[in-house]
Amino acid sequence: MRTNPKIEELDIYVWEGKADIVDRVARCMASFDVEVIRADDIAISPERTALRPSLAIISVSVIDSGALLMRDWQAAHGIPVVWVGAAPRDHDPATYPSDYSHILPLDFTCAELRGMVMKLVLQLRAHSAKTHESDAMIANSECMQALLHEVDTFADCDTSVLVHGETGVGKERIAQLLHEKHTRYGQGPFVAVNCGAIPDGLFESLFFGHSKGSFTGAVVAHKGYFEQSDGGTLFLDEIGDLPLYQQVKLLRVLEDSAVTRIGSATPVKLDFRLVAATNKHLPQLVKDGTFRADLYYRLAVIELKIPSLEERGAVDKIAIFKAFIAQIVGNERLAALPDLPYWLADAVADTYFPGNVRELRNLAERIGVTVRQIGAWDAARLQRLLALARTTQPVPAESAAEVLVDRSKWDMAERNRVLAALDANGWRRQDTALYLGISRKVLWEKMRKYQIFDEEPETRESE
Repeated sequence: MRTNPKIEELDIYVWEGKADIVDRVARCMASFDVEVIRADDIAISPERTALRPSLAIISVSVIDSGALLMRDWQAAHGIPVVWVGAAPRDHDPATYPSDYSHILPLDFTCAELRGMVMKLVLQLRAHSAKTHESDAMIANSECMQALLHEVDTFADCDTSVLVHGETGVGKERIAQLLHEKHTRYGQGPFVAVNCGAIPDGLFESLFFGHSKGSFTGAVVAHKGYFEQSDGGTLFLDEIGDLPLYQQVKLLRVLEDSAVTRIGSATPVKLDFRLVAATNKHLPQLVKDGTFRADLYYRLAVIELKIPSLEERGAVDKIAIFKAFIAQIVGNERLAALPDLPYWLADAVADTYFPGNVRELRNLAERIGVTVRQIGAWDAARLQRLLALARTTQPVPAESAAEVLVDRSKWDMAERNRVLAALDANGWRRQDTALYLGISRKVLWEKMRKYQIFDEEPETRESE
C-alpha cells in the first residue's frame, strides 16, 4: 500500500487580494502541521522564510491591482508560488515569471490544494537535500579534524552545546552535524534562529507561539520555535545578542521543559536539544552584566571552538575554494578546463579572509561566475577580482594593528608548517608539494616568501 509523505513544518503565505481564500486554505490544511499566514498586509523577510520550508499562494487579482510586482517578490523571497485564478491565462513575460506552472482554479477543492502543496513540499525537500549534499564539511587541517572528533564524541549527548567561533566560520554547519549524528534528536526537526534578528515585540509570538484568536490577525494557531523544535534540535545563533529581558524567558523554558502559547493557559511539554552559538566572549559579557550567568552555565555544558580560516591554513583554504568553484562552475564545464592555476591557488592561500569561509565563498562565487561565463581561467580578469577582494576587506581602524599582529602570527605558523613538511620529506620539493597538496611552483613561491633557504646538496636538487 502506498503512503503519501507527511506535510509538516511548513509555512504557507497567502496573498488573497479580492479572492477571499485565506480561510479556505486554513480549513483545507487544518489537519496538518502547517501555519497559514495572511500576507497581504505584512512585510515578509527572507530570513523568516529561511527558517522553515515555505510557499506562497497568491491570487492573480493581486497582480491585476498593481499591488505586487510578483517577479521581484519571488526573487526576493525565493519560495515557490501557487497562482489562484478564475480562468487560465497566457504566459505574459512582462508580468508573470517564466515558470507559471503551479496554478489552481479559484474554486479549488481541498484535494487539489493538498495535492499541489504535496508536490511543492517534495520539490523543497529535494532541493534541501541537494544543497545539504553539496555543503560537505572539508577538514584536512589538524585543527578541524580535532573539532570533528569532538563533534563525534559529544553528538549523541542530550546536554546543551555552546559553539564559539568568528563570523563566517560555519557555526550552523557544526550545529547541523551535532543534530544529524544524534540517535534520537537527529530524527526530528532542526530549527535555526538568528537571535540578532528577532524584531522587538515579536519575541513571545515567535518563540512561544500563539493560540487562534489570541490577537488581531491570529487566524490560526501558531507553533513557536520551541514547539517547532520538539523532538529535534533548536539552534540559537548569535545568542550573545539576545537582550537580558529575553534571556530570562529563555531560561525559564529550559528549566521547565515546557512552553505556554500566547492566549493559552495550558503548558506544552517539550523535549529538544539546545545548541547555541556566538562570536562573542560570553564570560566577559557576564562580567559586564549584559548576559545572565545562570543562562551561560545552562548553555555551556559542552563548549566547542571552531577555528578561523587562517588557523585552518592553506590546505583547507584551497580545498574549500576548489569545492565552491566546482559547485558554481559545474563539474562538466570544470572538467573541460585546465586544472586550477597555481597562481590562483597560491593567491587564495595567501589572502587573509576576516569573514572566514563566508567571505571565501563570496570570492569563489565571483571567480566561478566569471570562469563559467567566459570558459577560461582569464588571468587578467581574475587577478583584478583578487585585488578588489583584498582592497575591500572591512578592517576597522581601531583594530588594524591587531589584524597585522594576527596576520604576522599566521605567517609564522605557515612558515613553520612548510618547514616541517620539508623536513618530513627530506627537503625533496616534489614530495613536499604532494604532501602539502600544492604544486611544486607554489611550494617554491612559499619558500621565497617565507625566506626558507634550501641548503641541501645540489645533487639532491637535481634528482
